[in-house]
Amino acid sequence: MQLLRSLLLLVIPGTLFSAALYLHLKVDMPPAWQPLLPLFPYLAVFAGLSLGWRFNRTRVIWAVILLVIVERGLTQTTPFGREYLLQVAPLLVPLNLGLYSWWAERGLFTLHGLLRLVVLLVQLGGVVWLYFTRAGDVIAWLGRPLFSSPFLDQAPLSQITMLTMALGMVALLVRFYKKPEALEGSFCWVLVSVVAAFWWPEHFAFWGGVAVFLLTIAIIESSFKMAFNDELTGLPARRAMNELLLKVGRHYTFAMVDVDHFKKVNDVHGHDVGDQVLRMVATCLRRVTGGGRAYRYGGEEFAVIFPNKNLERALPHLEELRETIARAGFIIRGRKRPKNKPEKKGKNNSGKAKIQVTVSIGVATRNDRNSTSEQLIKAADQALYKAKKGGRNQVCTV
Repeated sequence: MQLLRSLLLLVIPGTLFSAALYLHLKVDMPPAWQPLLPLFPYLAVFAGLSLGWRFNRTRVIWAVILLVIVERGLTQTTPFGREYLLQVAPLLVPLNLGLYSWWAERGLFTLHGLLRLVVLLVQLGGVVWLYFTRAGDVIAWLGRPLFSSPFLDQAPLSQITMLTMALGMVALLVRFYKKPEALEGSFCWVLVSVVAAFWWPEHFAFWGGVAVFLLTIAIIESSFKMAFNDELTGLPARRAMNELLLKVGRHYTFAMVDVDHFKKVNDVHGHDVGDQVLRMVATCLRRVTGGGRAYRYGGEEFAVIFPNKNLERALPHLEELRETIARAGFIIRGRKRPKNKPEKKGKNNSGKAKIQVTVSIGVATRNDRNSTSEQLIKAADQALYKAKKGGRNQVCTV
């Protein structure tokens, strides 16, 4: 399932790029669309900069600025300067996109933001200096073939440029593999859009707009994920739960799950260990049987919704969940403990601290007495209090 979600983060922007390619190659474009196309790049840049600023996506801001500088340079320069830029820019843009993708978000007006500005200004200064000193040599060197190939010889891009673009794509794909998120996936297709922009330089503004549009969609997607998913546990958050409660129907069971003695875990072992415990419990909740859907409710509380199941049918699955968590146990991850589990186990675990993690669960089903989601959650909370008061590590109903 996780692999499918990761692939979708590449497929969706790829579909948008394919639509843009279709519009570009289609001769009989609908007349109603034609007046809008010249406005598209400007609208895309405005949306990209605005959303990048609003959601603190500085990598997007710098990528947009880079594309705007290249587009303005190709538009305003002389024919010889345009020829020079068409050799130099395809070499530098992929390298910068790879750098922006790997560069962590640190804010625009920070030391990292200043460093990015310095890197960009140094490149601009170098491009301008080479233009006035040895532009012809640069064009000749970048345009020389690395090896003979009929296809590559006819391509509008030099072999050195295409090699640089390929290396940039490798860097972006590796980044996406390590961090499969919407923005990382969109950066891959931004580079593809940049290749199209330099392949058809007379339409650079259009393809630059496509690249910025893909980044804008990625900002919206990542912001949606932040709003509806819990960053710590990876489970859907309370807002996603509320969305489900609006459309789940009239027959469902709601369970409130609370980690026992969680405050004591934080006080004795620290909040880092507490976060590890929450992740472990979330992993068990994610595997709940019976069609249950797990959510992070808040703090050490979770929720499980069983659509189209009454109390009797949901209870066995909740009891199984409770037993699974109790049996799992928890070994405190030390500071020097490797992130990945080693292939060979040690001789013993006697030196490692263990915590017995249990949960209390309160359950309520929708009926005439609990006809609204608010009443049902309150009833489940009362059942949870009953489980806590009764000794914890148990499933209770109202």
